[in-house]
Amino acid sequence: MPPGSYVLDAFAFMAFFGREPAEPQVRAILEDPGGTVYVSIVNAGEVYYSLIRRRSKAAAEEAVDSMFAYPTVTVMPATWERVRAAAEIKSVGGLSYADCFAAGLARELSIPVVTGDPEFAPLEQQNLISVVWLPRG
Repeated sequence: MPPGSYVLDAFAFMAFFGREPAEPQVRAILEDPGGTVYVSIVNAGEVYYSLIRRRSKAAAEEAVDSMFAYPTVTVMPATWERVRAAAEIKSVGGLSYADCFAAGLARELSIPVVTGDPEFAPLEQQNLISVVWLPRG
């Protein structure tokens, strides 16, 4: 994958932390010194609660701290403009509210979302966002 800027959703981070088939691709993106990874603070929260449920609070803390420690990762706040954009995407249905923040951020920055979540496909088909597809596993 060429260096560049990407939005990673919770699916990508969960695949990374879960050592799923997409883990090497996500790792390459995170460790690319020429790239930039954006993550909405809402999606970071989704990763955090998912890891608490699947593992433990301590494991979630450690994973999210490591996510934030990557020099390529920029965490984006949930400003009113981003909340409004996510709500507008959500109003047409088909995507979880948290995923709407990743989609909205990708639209705002004109960069692709990295995910394996098929709920993003309709937005890609409508040319609202571009997607780098990860394998599901």
